[in-house]
Amino acid sequence: MKRRIAILMVAVMMLALLAACSSPAAPQGDTAKETSEPVIIQIGYENNPGEPLDLAVNEWKRLLEEKSNGTMKLEVFPSSQLGSKNDIIDQMLAGDSVITLADGAFYADRGVPDFGIVFGPYLFDTWEDAWNLTKSDWYAEQSTKLEEKGLKLLTSNWMYGDRHTLTKKPVRTVADLKGMKIRVPNNTIQIKGFEVLGATPTPMALGEVYTSLQQGTIDGLENPLPVLYNGKFHEVAKYLTLDAHVKNFTTWICGTEFFNSLTPEQQQILMETGNEAGLYNNDLQEKVTQETLEKFKAEGVEIIEVNQDEFRKAAEPFYTLPEFTSQWSEGLYDTVKESMK
Repeated sequence: MKRRIAILMVAVMMLALLAACSSPAAPQGDTAKETSEPVIIQIGYENNPGEPLDLAVNEWKRLLEEKSNGTMKLEVFPSSQLGSKNDIIDQMLAGDSVITLADGAFYADRGVPDFGIVFGPYLFDTWEDAWNLTKSDWYAEQSTKLEEKGLKLLTSNWMYGDRHTLTKKPVRTVADLKGMKIRVPNNTIQIKGFEVLGATPTPMALGEVYTSLQQGTIDGLENPLPVLYNGKFHEVAKYLTLDAHVKNFTTWICGTEFFNSLTPEQQQILMETGNEAGLYNNDLQEKVTQETLEKFKAEGVEIIEVNQDEFRKAAEPFYTLPEFTSQWSEGLYDTVKESMK
């Protein structure tokens, strides 16, 4: 009898031990909390470290990581480390968590033709015109169309600067541009913008420009002053023409697919910090532009002031080119001008 009782007790103890081993451990304090990985976003652009835009991107990184409490991280890739602008846009359309800067000229080539007009030569008389346009119903409509093409505009308040022309031979009049091979970004708007001025636009990545100037593949390039200076292009091209052919505000985009994968709170933080960094960028741009002009002078670059009215007049046929008017909405130029008021 005692033997049976002992065997029964041993069996009960073994069953209890097995039950304990198979049951999940009860959560204890903080160890039970789930940890999630931060959202990692890569941001790539052509500009070099130290340029105002690069400094502002790093400010965006700081703001984003601070205001998201570390749940969102921005990895910064200047100097075309992630590839060309079109390469990065292709990546975001494939669903990658990447951001790059672009503008209406590129958006025109991506299926929103009306957007291209914002990069037309001498469209804006003042920066106020540009900012008014970005706040207009027309601009909101174009942004929605772009989103339908898979690209989400995150922020549009970044001043890239007045675009000027740096060349190996002096350009003092429109006639001096005739036949000159000027590097432009690879989009139809900017190509045609220089064609109407008589130049031979040559699309290529910014990273290829220095060598191309040395080898005589191109005669010059155009860009805002800080970009021209930090690329050291003035080492091989000594004439800077202040034609201000475009007042270039830029925008930052990501893929619609990636943006929609974020929570509403994350979306808001990403866009709000982008706008804050844009204001930081604009303050830097205004300060650095004059400083950069002085650096050019000190390093032997001839600064050429031109009659901008002559250039503006020469650029007028751009807005009646069949390549654009056949795609643009009827009366687009007048609509855009009215939207600036």
